[in-house]
Amino acid sequence: MNFLSQVVRYLFWFVVVAWGIRLLRWIFGRAVGDAGRSNGPIETSNVETQPRRLVRDPICGVHVAEVLAIPLREGSETVHFCSAQCRDKYEADLRKYAAHG
Repeated sequence: MNFLSQVVRYLFWFVVVAWGIRLLRWIFGRAVGDAGRSNGPIETSNVETQPRRLVRDPICGVHVAEVLAIPLREGSETVHFCSAQCRDKYEADLRKYAAHG
């Protein structure tokens, strides 16, 4: 019976110490995390909260996030480009790429 009580006592203290360490890590983690934050409201942009839509560049075929792409409005249609060079190339030969867009 003495051996069994020692095992139970060891397990009890092991659980107490493990929970204590976990509690201290949580407290210090919150303190360090809160130190870098301002007291004002947290601002989030719409870009982060909404899923990103990929658009295809008609010149080089690269897929780019719509928020990062360079748009060009053609009447009622908007064409997106990965760079200003691709946009300029598209504008130079508009009829050729409009059929493949």
